[in-house]
Amino acid sequence: MDINLSIQQILNCAGEVAGSCHGGSASGTYEFIKDHQGFVPFLTCMPYQACSHESDEGICGLEEMDWSCSAINTCRTCSTFEKNGGFCSEINHFPNATIGEYATMTPLDSDEMLAEIYTRGPIACSINAGPTHNYTGGIMDFPDEDKGCTHVVSITGFGTDEETGKDFWIIRNSWGEYWGEMGNFRIVRGENQLGIESNCAWATPASWTETNFGCFEDGSNCVGEYTDPSLLLPVA
Repeated sequence: MDINLSIQQILNCAGEVAGSCHGGSASGTYEFIKDHQGFVPFLTCMPYQACSHESDEGICGLEEMDWSCSAINTCRTCSTFEKNGGFCSEINHFPNATIGEYATMTPLDSDEMLAEIYTRGPIACSINAGPTHNYTGGIMDFPDEDKGCTHVVSITGFGTDEETGKDFWIIRNSWGEYWGEMGNFRIVRGENQLGIESNCAWATPASWTETNFGCFEDGSNCVGEYTDPSLLLPVA
């Protein structure tokens, strides 16, 4: 099952630990999910709006918009239009995922990163994103560019170019499929280019919802005293 998690709920509730639209960290996000909140809801609970409480860009700064941490800003549903009697409601029983373990990796060795990805999946790493803005494809090779962190990406794989023999990372970005190679890019591996091998973090899932508690479309049967999310999760 393909699972997408709610980034917006993290922005709503994890500002003091994970950061905000103006800066944050992968390890802080993992810490919040594992040690503070205990779970992260699925994406459909709270779709991404790219807003946090201190942002006034676009819809973020509108007076009627609310980015505070609350039940309705953790998981919600809205029925029909207000003029037809519709309303929005919090949902207290919802699909979610939990974290088993997490840690940072610094300083790094590219072989250790490769082993972690091969064994347990993608890792989140800092990068100087400036030189990637106009990337349209191919293997980036910027040995002399600054290595300071301005962004975080997910290294999902690795390979070797048959023509040049250069090792590279395969990296998923968050800018959309219109950018790069369907939202991904490649960069030379083993040289810490753009600081990609300077600061990474990993996390492993503990559990995730596969069988949901059936809520009505308007959520009216799922509002009430909050239930420990672990009670809603199947045995792994």
